[in-house]
Amino acid sequence: MTLHAIASAERFDDTASVVAVFLHGFGSNERDLVGLAPALPTGIPWASLRAPIAVGSGAHAWFPIGEPGNPDPAPVAAATDAILAWADAALPAGARITPIGFSQGGLMASQLLRTAPERVLAPVILGGFVQAGEQPGDRMLATTRPAVFSGRGEDDRIIAAPAVARTDAWLPAHVTLTARTYPGLGHGIDARMLRDVREFLADELAVADA
Repeated sequence: MTLHAIASAERFDDTASVVAVFLHGFGSNERDLVGLAPALPTGIPWASLRAPIAVGSGAHAWFPIGEPGNPDPAPVAAATDAILAWADAALPAGARITPIGFSQGGLMASQLLRTAPERVLAPVILGGFVQAGEQPGDRMLATTRPAVFSGRGEDDRIIAAPAVARTDAWLPAHVTLTARTYPGLGHGIDARMLRDVREFLADELAVADA
């Protein structure tokens, strides 16, 4: 499974230690989250990936929608493996990824952390949720407790309530969490959320470069 990407450069510099990776939501494509690039600290390269499952003209998904908020683990694992394979092929050896995902892409950001925690730095989950069940990196995460940003609209009714409750329980038990909710916001991203993401990444990626 080969993923299509657009990126901030034709080739990532071999000195890049971290690359931000945008992961769109269901029914969208790799161009959707490029507008978040200004939230990145200066000099951080980025790529935006197209999910592997076509669901319409110009519309893609990371996994099929079955039971709301509780996807089949097999396609989630396949999509996770495809993102990591893309990173192996496209990024400098040793570079870590900062996944920034919305909705389904938010689950993928968390799943990358839970699958390969040593390869992920400061993931950002926007209007997303976490997969049910124990994942390969969960025990390590409960010890290392890496920084994670999670933001959602107070009026978001798209993600199923049990998935939101699962996420709200899992995150503080496994990571150092920066959590924000936004009054009046539904299933989307607004200037308040973008500002908070910018502040989070400025702090966490600056520490990584120190």
